[in-house]
Amino acid sequence: MVAAQVPQPLPVSDVHFGGGTPTLIEAAEFRRLMEFLRRRFALSKTAAIAVEIDPRTFTLATSEGLAAAGVNRASLGVQSFDPIVQKSINRVQSEAQTERAVETLRQHGIIRINFDLIYGLPNQTVQSCVQTATTAVAMRPDRLAVFGYAHVPSFKKNQRLIDEAALPDSPARAEQAAAMANALIAAGYRQIGLDHFALPDDELALAQKAGRLRRNSLGYSADTCNKVIGFGPSAIGRLGDGYVQNAVTAGSYSGQIKAGRLATSKGYSLSLEDRVRAAIIERLMCDFEVDVPAICITHGFDPVSFLGLGERLAMLAEDGIVQMEKGFIRVRPEHRFLTRAVAAAFDAYLGTPLC
Repeated sequence: MVAAQVPQPLPVSDVHFGGGTPTLIEAAEFRRLMEFLRRRFALSKTAAIAVEIDPRTFTLATSEGLAAAGVNRASLGVQSFDPIVQKSINRVQSEAQTERAVETLRQHGIIRINFDLIYGLPNQTVQSCVQTATTAVAMRPDRLAVFGYAHVPSFKKNQRLIDEAALPDSPARAEQAAAMANALIAAGYRQIGLDHFALPDDELALAQKAGRLRRNSLGYSADTCNKVIGFGPSAIGRLGDGYVQNAVTAGSYSGQIKAGRLATSKGYSLSLEDRVRAAIIERLMCDFEVDVPAICITHGFDPVSFLGLGERLAMLAEDGIVQMEKGFIRVRPEHRFLTRAVAAAFDAYLGTPLC
């Protein structure tokens, strides 16, 4: 139905399967799905085709199926290698399971490997965070994403089983994040933006070095494409005019598709000011610095209104978090973990629901 909305097949540079464990479907079914996408869309010969994997359910047949479907990047959920932490979150996953998954993928030509690590988990310590990072580095993934655990039991029912008293406080979380970052950097990884790390020859590291790193709803990217089509429940898409989101629940999504209707539930059309704000925020999140007047001039927008945001930015400057000179804003290296707070100064909708 999406493909039918355009007169000719859309060119595609990236395909990402996420939102859970997509490899739970049969290998043959996954292969048919990729064949269908290739018929309906113009996938580039160099397209990055990535899939998220849970090493606990990964098999040789799955690896063979992914390779046959043309997958060339795999993102493995690790979270923590600490047995105590794993038991606390009911996700017991041995180092050996992860190693086997990595080796099997590489044997089948899927050599671009990502790891997802998490800090701030129950019973997690600085020492266990560093040990997890060290264990991960030994498997030499190309990239690592290091996220902070978000405890939202009202939204994620499985989190109600977690002992909140075992969760580290904010200072401890910050110390864990810094310790993991230091361990990865010491192992030869480049820090990419807020929460990613990549080997020096990885596309993200090269894009960062060239000043063309991007950020979208999926995270950091080296791709210059400005359109993202989201399939599946709650998926967010970015089109030329703004954002769209699909129906959130699986039942509502599948019901609309079965009825022959696109499952888009809401959208937002970007104004010129929105686009300028988005460009400023993206550069801050990618480069930790931004030339506000230059971006405004590129978009034909008066920079005075932004630099007059003053109060928030002035407070950040007074606290020594940012340096400002003639509209050029730089986040001080030691305060990069506060970059979201700096970006928030340019967010006109923070705390306001869009519909």
